[in-house]
Amino acid sequence: MNGLGHNIGMKRGKAAMGLQVRPETEARINALAAASGVSVDEYLAALVNRQFLDEESASSPQKACANGPQHPIWEVIAENMKDVPPEDFAALPKDGLSQIDHYVYGVPKRSS
Repeated sequence: MNGLGHNIGMKRGKAAMGLQVRPETEARINALAAASGVSVDEYLAALVNRQFLDEESASSPQKACANGPQHPIWEVIAENMKDVPPEDFAALPKDGLSQIDHYVYGVPKRSS
């Protein structure tokens, strides 16, 4: 066991996998499975399947995420900014882009 603790088995159909985990990890997995109302095997299978789905979604940005379809960042920003009053935009510093470090971090302004 390599000092890791107990073996936890996952059986899915005819395939089986054994995992070596620390006793505290095993206790946490047992508690989470019980709280979810499923067996440890079902809990671990769902966890592994969700991990693979997350990896698939990350590798393919066009796939829908849990909160709905993904949009380009400029559309998200435009949607979030649509209710900002024009006077708030007018109050922004004109040199905000070139002096971003000054306005965000407080460093002295760079000379032009």
